[in-house]
Amino acid sequence: MLKQRVITAIVLLAVLLPALFAPVAWPFALLTLIMIGAAGWEWGRLNGVGGGGAVAFGVVLAAVCGMALGIGWSDAAPTAAWWLATLVWVLGGAWALRVGPAGWPALSKTVRGALGLVGLWTAWLALTNAKSTGINFILSIFCLVWAADIAAYFGGKSFGRRKLAPAISPGKSWEGVWSGMVGVLLLGALWLTLDRSIVVDSASLYTRLEQRLGIAGMALALVFLAAMSVVGDLLESLVKRSAGAKDSSQLLPGHGGVLDRIDALLPVFPLALAMSSL
Repeated sequence: MLKQRVITAIVLLAVLLPALFAPVAWPFALLTLIMIGAAGWEWGRLNGVGGGGAVAFGVVLAAVCGMALGIGWSDAAPTAAWWLATLVWVLGGAWALRVGPAGWPALSKTVRGALGLVGLWTAWLALTNAKSTGINFILSIFCLVWAADIAAYFGGKSFGRRKLAPAISPGKSWEGVWSGMVGVLLLGALWLTLDRSIVVDSASLYTRLEQRLGIAGMALALVFLAAMSVVGDLLESLVKRSAGAKDSSQLLPGHGGVLDRIDALLPVFPLALAMSSL
């Protein structure tokens, strides 16, 4: 299993890194469009849309992303898209986590499909807009999610006592959440220092937040984004538990599905652009 995971990770990096560092935006936009379409297929399957219906959901999602690409929104999407995503993730996420895996199927398939469509589409838009802004900017958001996850893992393992959501993800603890937030704040402070001491192609998320909101405002925004990365992770776990699935699919050998790898990124990218637009 470990060998399989390593091989898959190497292949993914070999495909992703050239697209990410390409001097033009379209390779990254096209690659992530394919990935988000696959995630749409997984979302359909997890929410009871079987066979061709799940494929059609993924195709429709990819087509909507393609339309946005065609009209130039992959470079400069309306700010309203980020606030729509914020509304869906904050209110919808809070409701879903309150009702738990048993309550999720109470929503109609149409509503669950619409929520998935909005969440995945705005995440793709935010990814492509972040790439167009600059490598330093998009990497600062990726690293925020990774820092929150890594710090939460080690903090939870070392200090975890109180379960965060035992019915959804028994391994997560409140201490892990606090550790993740501390990790993100430390990363933000470090990145601000690097932005001021080396030449970069664009301002990072942290510099943008500090310039717009001040240090205190930046800290609050980072804590919020760290919390929303947990919400993305928990929501995907909730949907999988509701469907009785261990992984979103087996598209990525050793890693599960696309949603399993990007769940925490889905809310953070559009919400980061919303925060940096204040």
